[in-house]
Amino acid sequence: MPSSDQLSELLDPVATVLLTVECQQGVVGPDSALPELAEAARSSGALANVARLVAAARAGGVQVIHALAERRPDGRGANRNARLFRAAERLPVQQLAGSAAVRVADPIEVREEDIVVRRLHGLSPIQGTDVDALLRNLGCRTLVVAGVSANVAIPNAVFDAVNRGYTAVVPTDAIAGVPCAYTPAMVRHTLALVATLTTTEQAVAAFRRDRRLRPV
Repeated sequence: MPSSDQLSELLDPVATVLLTVECQQGVVGPDSALPELAEAARSSGALANVARLVAAARAGGVQVIHALAERRPDGRGANRNARLFRAAERLPVQQLAGSAAVRVADPIEVREEDIVVRRLHGLSPIQGTDVDALLRNLGCRTLVVAGVSANVAIPNAVFDAVNRGYTAVVPTDAIAGVPCAYTPAMVRHTLALVATLTTTEQAVAAFRRDRRLRPV
């Protein structure tokens, strides 16, 4: 992991964005369509750590983007080309546009200055969405990725970020997947090869330090 000085330099608030991935009620909330994943996100502390990152990023002048996945009630435009999509169609909780399921879950707080991006298709919060254009318009060079799941959306986001020239930073205690043992293995053998790994505590400290260093 990088030193505190290296991380503070990497997380320059002028060029950093925090991306929360699928931290929505229908995924990690009490009435989740995926209760095992929701339990993993909550019991591991990952969801609480995402909330800490959001608050610290916002206080430190770092833009926050919430990436949410949803579908139309009629399913138009949604993928059906993988088992995951077909299984999701049969779940008792649907991520329907406009429903409570696609609202950002507690304890994460959404503020007016945050940007919320919703997608109707695919596995990635970046590919085929507005996120890449928004990042470029925001002057982003470093993308901090947090949320769920470590099985699919998180690695997709990291790969897409790196392929587009961003430096990806992953607070490893602010992501979750199933089974729980899979997440550290995926981090060690996959994300460690392409992303800068850190912890929530280190990232929060870097956000605070950057705030102190900025002129007032």
